[in-house]
Amino acid sequence: MKILVAGAGGFVGKNLVENLKNIRDGKNRTRPGLRIEEIYEYTRASTREELDAYCAQADFVFHLAGVNRPKDPREFRKGNRDFTATLLETLKKHDNRAPVMLASSIQATLQGRFGDSEYGRSKKAGEELLFQYGQETGTKVLVYRFPNLVGKWVRPNYNSAVGTFCHNIANDLPITVSDPSVELELLFIDDLVEELLDALEGREHHCEFAGVETVLRPDGRYCTAPVTHRATLGRIVELLHTFHDQPKTLVMPEIPACSFEKKLYSMYLSYLPKEKVAFPLKMNVDERGSFTELLKTEKCGQFSVNISKPGITKGQHWHNSKWEFFIVVSGHGLIQERKIGTDEVLEFEVSGKKIEAVHMLPGYTHNIINLSETENLVTVMWANEPFDPARPDTFAEPV
Repeated sequence: MKILVAGAGGFVGKNLVENLKNIRDGKNRTRPGLRIEEIYEYTRASTREELDAYCAQADFVFHLAGVNRPKDPREFRKGNRDFTATLLETLKKHDNRAPVMLASSIQATLQGRFGDSEYGRSKKAGEELLFQYGQETGTKVLVYRFPNLVGKWVRPNYNSAVGTFCHNIANDLPITVSDPSVELELLFIDDLVEELLDALEGREHHCEFAGVETVLRPDGRYCTAPVTHRATLGRIVELLHTFHDQPKTLVMPEIPACSFEKKLYSMYLSYLPKEKVAFPLKMNVDERGSFTELLKTEKCGQFSVNISKPGITKGQHWHNSKWEFFIVVSGHGLIQERKIGTDEVLEFEVSGKKIEAVHMLPGYTHNIINLSETENLVTVMWANEPFDPARPDTFAEPV
C-alpha cells in the first residue's frame, strides 16, 4: 500500500507518519494485515509536481493539511477549502479512486460558541467538497471532526491551552486560567493515530452530531475517534502541578492504564527541558552504606534501594501489618526472618547472579547480611505503603 499524507509536517501528520514508518519497517507488529510500501509526505515545502506524482500513485490519502492561525482571515479559505479542491482535482486527473480521509474540526458544526467561526466555515466548505467528490466519483470519503487535540509534540503558545500549560509548568513559567471550571473534550494523539490506522484497514468509526456532541452511529455521515476524555481546566492544572512536583515529593499519582491521567502525564513529560530529565535523589549515607527512596505511590506502596557495605547487617526490625519485598540485584547476601515469640529462623541466601524476590513477612523480625568481604550488596526494596514517620510500624529487634 502506498499512502499519501498531506500535511505531514503538522502535529497530527508527524505523529501519523512516524507510526506508519513503524508498521512499514516491521517495528510495530500489532497490525499484521497492513503492508505499507511507500509513505508520501506532502508538506508546505513540497511542490505541486510532487503532489501530482503522489496523487497518481497513492492507495490511501490522509488529508491533514490546513490553516488554523493565519495572520489574514482570508487564508482560512485558501488553506482549508482551496487546497482541498486542488487535492481532489489532482486525484481526479489521475482517475485515482483511493479513499480520502479529511481532518476537519468540531468548529465546522457552526453550533454554539462556534457559530461565528471563520475557521469553522472554511473547514465545513472543505467537508462539502469532499462529500461531493465522493458522490461524483464513488470514492470512499472519511470526514473527521476533531475536538481539542493534545499529546506529544503539540506546539505550545499556539492553539492548545493544554500544550501551553504542559510546556509552561514543565519549564517553571507562569500560566493563566481565567475559569478553572471550563470543561474540555480532549482527543489524545495516540488514540487518534490508532483510529486512523483503523480507517486504513477499513474499520473506521462513524458518527453524527447533535449540536457539538458526537453520537456514534454505524451509518453516520462523519467519522470519529471513539476514545476522548473530558476534564476541567482546574483538574488539568492540578494534575500538571502534581507531575511537576514529583521529583521533590517522589509521589506518583494514580495513573491506571488508558486513563486520562496516564495520557496527560506522558504528554507532560514530552515538554521537560534537558536539565529536568534527570533529577537527584536523597541518599541517606552512613558507615554501613546507604538507603535511597526511589518512588512513592498513592495506592501501591514505595520503592527504595539499599546498599550494604561488605560484612554489614541491616534491618533487625519487624512490622505489624506492613510487608515488603527484598530483591538483591548485585552482590551476595543472606536474609533472615524470625517470627516474633519463636526461635525458628528462616534463611534465604540471595545473589545478583540469581535475582529473586523475598517476602518480608508481617510479624517477623528480619535482616539482610552482606556475606561478601569486598563487594557491596545492592537490594531493591518495595513496601506496600510509603513510610509514615508518625506511624512507622517499625520496631527494632534482632533476628
